[in-house]
Amino acid sequence: MRHKLDLENWARKDHFQFFRQFDEPFFGISAEIDCTRAYDVCKSRDCSFFLYYLYKSLCAANFVESFRYRIIDGEVWVYDQVNASPTINRPDGTFGFAYMNFEQDFHTFLVNSRIEMERVRHSRGLEPAIAGENVIHYSALPWIRFTSISHARSFAFRDSIPKITFGKVTLVDGKRLLPVSIHVHHGLMDGWHVGQFLDHYQEIMDQG
Repeated sequence: MRHKLDLENWARKDHFQFFRQFDEPFFGISAEIDCTRAYDVCKSRDCSFFLYYLYKSLCAANFVESFRYRIIDGEVWVYDQVNASPTINRPDGTFGFAYMNFEQDFHTFLVNSRIEMERVRHSRGLEPAIAGENVIHYSALPWIRFTSISHARSFAFRDSIPKITFGKVTLVDGKRLLPVSIHVHHGLMDGWHVGQFLDHYQEIMDQG
């Protein structure tokens, strides 16, 4: 479900009108999340750490309203829920697109996402996942501890979907750090909103 945002009474109306005209309206921020507690809890339960931190990031994205904004036909729509469209690595070194529905219950999300991951791993080619605008585009680079990242984009395609990328977990001074890159449409949010996402993400990762 979704509803249209009241642009006339939106505090960011002028910001939206300004940045929507840009050829490249996206901006990106890279940070590190302390995943020490989350990693230990996940491993003690013998569950996929990728699906664990992916689920927690979806919780944070759904918590921050601006991550549920999308531009459709020049209007801003607010979705009740956003889901995940991650890339899944295959044994042959390629990847495929997946679609994972957000669930309030982690166990339900885990079971359904494992099935989807296996489907993509045994597929071939690069068919887009069946999904609408209410997704987050995710990717993972578990081999690289990056400090910044850019994305391939077609500027002819007017995109407003957030893109979140995870890197290699590295042990530093007894802490496990997870690089996270967030690219978002500047017409829909600012650095303050990305900060809200990162703060909430860290908070729920600390909960284990």
